[in-house]
Order: sequence, then C-alpha cells, then structure tokens
Amino acid sequence: MTKVMIIGANGAMARILTERLLHETTATLTLFLRNADRLNQYAANDRVALVDGDVYDTAAVAKAMAGVDVVYSNLGGQDLATQTQSVLDAMTQTKTKRLIYISSLGAHHEVPGKFGEWNEKMIGAYLPGFRETAEIVEKSGVIFTEIRPAWLTDKDEVDYEVTTMADGFKGTEVSRQSVADFAFKVIADPSLYANASVGLDKAGTDGDKPSWY
Repeated sequence: MTKVMIIGANGAMARILTERLLHETTATLTLFLRNADRLNQYAANDRVALVDGDVYDTAAVAKAMAGVDVVYSNLGGQDLATQTQSVLDAMTQTKTKRLIYISSLGAHHEVPGKFGEWNEKMIGAYLPGFRETAEIVEKSGVIFTEIRPAWLTDKDEVDYEVTTMADGFKGTEVSRQSVADFAFKVIADPSLYANASVGLDKAGTDGDKPSWY
C-alpha cells in the first residue's frame, strides 16, 4: 500500500488530490499543514494521519515523513526555496526519494512572447523563489517531478495537455482539477515524468494573457 505525504494539505489542489486518492486508491495519507483542524473531516479516517506542523521545522517534517513513499508539495510563497529546502532535508533524513511539487510557469524563463512578458509583470516578485527552488531540487538527488501550471481556474473540468521544457510553454490557463489529475497519475505510477519539469495548460487557450484579464 502506497503511503503519500501531502505538504500544504489545505491548498485547493491538495484537497482535490486528497479526495481522489481516498476514493480511487488504497493509499494511506499523511496530511501536513498548519492548523490541521481545518481538515477535521478526515480526523476519523483510518487511512489519514493529520499532522499540525510548520514546514520550516525540518525535524517535524521528517518525523511525519517516516515511511512515506511519495511526497507531494503544494507549498508556495516568495520564500518557497527555504520551505522546499526543509522538505528536501527531511527527505534526506528519512531516505525518501520521490517528490512531486507545484512550481509556476516562468520558473525556467520558458514562457514565450507577450504572454511571457505579461506573466513576468504579474508574478515577477514570486518567480525568483520558484527559480531557486527548481535549482535546489535538481541538485538534491531526489527523483522529482516539477509541475508548472498555467494560470489556474476553478472550472469543473479535467482538460489539459502536458508540455516539456523542449516544447516550450503553451496556453494561458488550466483548471485546478486538471493539475490534481496530473499529480494523481504520477503518484499512481511514480516512474512517470521522473526528473522532469512539465507544463500544464488547457489546449486552445493561447493568447497574450488569460481570458478573464
């Protein structure tokens, strides 16, 4: 039985992923987050361990990570690299090898044209953190999948295409359900997209910016 640790478990995509893993697999889950009472609906579920913890506390992360097969990180923020380093240090301590993590389009200067310029303008304050995170993960020795979603929507759909770094980035938007679906598939088969950075977008959404701007 696969044991999955979800860090930042109250995030929107993390919650979608949690529900799918519980309903569609036999995996056991460790849900790591601040204020774990926000997920009290899982407190009585014998397949779920709720851990109230701070990702900056590497010892706490490592304690919760013991025995885990796959780590999914839903972390974000300008200090993402510092947070991720703590996760990587915990993975080293526990000899956990597989990491799937949420990054951002633009983390590798890979978004072309006017959309790339617009994206840099809109989230430029956060991109250095994503870029530093990509560097430290690549050098860490873990087996990773970096997920770079387009601008996120709450549309009730699973509809996406996957692009590699060689493809360049396509599209401007993608649903959170789609991102969770991709993560679900990689957790189900961790050999997929090993040591790869992938972009996710909804086909046909190319443009200078997302449709709602």
